[in-house]
Amino acid sequence: MAKYPIYLELEDAQAVVIGAGSVAARKAKTLVATGANVKVIARNIEPAFQELCEGLPIEIIQGDYSKEHLHNAFLVIAATNDNTLNTQIFEDCQALKILCNVVDVPPLCNFYVPAVIRRGDLQIAISTNGRCPAYAGHLRRKFQELITEDHGRFLLVLDYARQLVIQQIPAAQRKGLLSQLADDDSYQYFLDNGDDAWKLMAKKFIADHGA
Repeated sequence: MAKYPIYLELEDAQAVVIGAGSVAARKAKTLVATGANVKVIARNIEPAFQELCEGLPIEIIQGDYSKEHLHNAFLVIAATNDNTLNTQIFEDCQALKILCNVVDVPPLCNFYVPAVIRRGDLQIAISTNGRCPAYAGHLRRKFQELITEDHGRFLLVLDYARQLVIQQIPAAQRKGLLSQLADDDSYQYFLDNGDDAWKLMAKKFIADHGA
């Protein structure tokens, strides 16, 4: 069945990671970057976790997992090697209506974590619906050669132009105008001439169409 792709706003939300190995460390770091309040539950804190997460604002509770650890959680990631424990965590989350992802066990997931290319605010997510995360990672490596930091910078000037379009252009005409400003020719102009020249071009283009 098709999955519904979304980007979650996690700022100040409670996120719980169970496990403290290298995989858990990567998950925790990504969650911290979203602004979530991250809590890690684990009996043993592995050196790899300590190294990767050193200095990050993570609450660490060293001990056995308990359902009470999920209090107020919005999202949970289970990254343990204990299948019985992973199943229990997932069942607890379902009972409490909390989103859960058990790493590498698709049947025990309410959501899958995609491979992501990040260029500033520009993000491109690649998912295989849990069938083969390694292939998603392979495609990410291929596409990240095509999607550069310049694409992330271009998004910033497009946002500037979008605000002008909203202010000056009737709603019925905005989509077509923004499509032209976001096309390949416009991007090439941006690369050849830089931010300021592109903004001047876009400002005149919008003014001419709003007259």
